[in-house]
Amino acid sequence: MRIEVLFPEYCSLFGDLFNVKYLQACLPGAERVDISLREEPELSGGGLVYMGPMSERTQEKVIKKLMPYKKRIGELIDSGTAFLLTGNALEVLGSHIIREDGSRLEGLGLLPVYAKQDIMHRHNSVFLGEWNGAEVTGFKSQFTMAWPTEGAKGLFTVKKGVGLNKKCPYEGLRVNNLFATYLQGPVLPLNPCFARGLLEAMGAHGAELAFEGAAQEAYKARVADFYSKVR
Repeated sequence: MRIEVLFPEYCSLFGDLFNVKYLQACLPGAERVDISLREEPELSGGGLVYMGPMSERTQEKVIKKLMPYKKRIGELIDSGTAFLLTGNALEVLGSHIIREDGSRLEGLGLLPVYAKQDIMHRHNSVFLGEWNGAEVTGFKSQFTMAWPTEGAKGLFTVKKGVGLNKKCPYEGLRVNNLFATYLQGPVLPLNPCFARGLLEAMGAHGAELAFEGAAQEAYKARVADFYSKVR
């Protein structure tokens, strides 16, 4: 099993690299490959490709870096390779980002979504949603909102909190085995149900969740707490 981590020196805001560390704890034999922004992505397929949240300035650099690999990334998505994109990483694969001055930053165009920046107003909130009949919790901290376009399929149904934008009934996007979400926290240790689903998408059938007993107890307490606090 192979986990390719794209640009961890830049795409690691909010402690989201713990998503990868949790997967490594679940899959002790997995090979982790960190790809620096100074290096070329391998994108060999199989396992998982992960990219986490980054600054708006870094987004431009990452888009420029990945643009020559657009076709390859599209092939991997179509063939069912697992991807996990957290925070604003999903915007890199979207259609475009509308900057505050009205100019556009073109994305890779592989996901049916575009985003709008509002740098003067950071959105911070907690989120409670549903995925495959189980509840999902998480945190959001972002300068953008996203608008899905034709053909988009949401990842989590909103129960309380904000989706891709304040009127969208779902949060995140799913295309085959690509999972993209603004949720941070990191999302996998916080949500054993979702972590198990990602492991299945990676082909790690029957893999045991790390620290499952403690993770499940913390998850139940967090869901109860979110119900009491999220409007």
